[in-house]
Amino acid sequence: MISTTAQRQDGFDQWIHQINQICGAFNAQPLGSDFAGQIREYRSDALKLSFVDACQARLYRTPQQVAAGEDGKYFAVFQLDGTAGMAQGDDKVLLSAGDITLIDASRPSDFTYSENSRQLSLILPYQLVEQTLRFNQVKCGHRIAATSPIAMLSHRLILDATRQQHLTRQESEATLEAIVSLLRPAISQTDDCTDPHERIFRKTLSFIDANIRSEELCPEWLAREVGMSTRGLYRMFAKKGLVVARYIKNRRLDLCAESLRQSGKEQKLSVLGYSWGFSDSSYFSTAFKSRFGIAPGEYRKQYA
Repeated sequence: MISTTAQRQDGFDQWIHQINQICGAFNAQPLGSDFAGQIREYRSDALKLSFVDACQARLYRTPQQVAAGEDGKYFAVFQLDGTAGMAQGDDKVLLSAGDITLIDASRPSDFTYSENSRQLSLILPYQLVEQTLRFNQVKCGHRIAATSPIAMLSHRLILDATRQQHLTRQESEATLEAIVSLLRPAISQTDDCTDPHERIFRKTLSFIDANIRSEELCPEWLAREVGMSTRGLYRMFAKKGLVVARYIKNRRLDLCAESLRQSGKEQKLSVLGYSWGFSDSSYFSTAFKSRFGIAPGEYRKQYA
């Protein structure tokens, strides 16, 4: 009996150790004598996910663990088999096979696996989610029902992707973008549009996109054009965790990257940068490398 208990405890300790290595810092506790669990990681360039099996276990992240760990990501949790209780803040859902929920890694969370459960946990970078949702509020801890077309298509796409032997970076990025686009109607909180401040923010984002190629586009010019003070503009963006000038720069860089991915032409990089509002080619190259990790020329070669 002692050896059986020790073996079970060793299995639990190994499981939570692997969880912490793959998914980040979590606390855990067994919920009964029949604990079982394992985790398998899958990586293919931009796709980073894990298959998590658990029975009679609880996983949770405290504010201290969140503060000490790396955030900057969401977990899209696909329930493959069994059931699981998923809680984040005041939102609590019970997932059954085929359901999906979104968890914010920068906030405390609590997961309960009373019976056999199998999940696929897909990492979605903040940057991708925020850009796809155009900075609408993101709904986390809500159940996307298995019977919905969104859930069925998303499940099929991500499972098919894990069966591919050799996804290129371009293919894995496209898969990730497709998943977020599919989930967008279910995870985007759009009912804030009645808020006049939110309407002004959306109007400002649209104005930035409409004038993104203009060299004149800067915080002071933008504030005048949308009819508010520069200080008010900074405050409005700060409430979203954004800095105006940085948002404009990153938006330009993202559109440059999109052009490099889609264009087969050997356009001069200095001309490309200039066309998106970067008058200094050296600054453009440095800023691009800072955002994407490689120079624009190398980035283009990946998609040639």
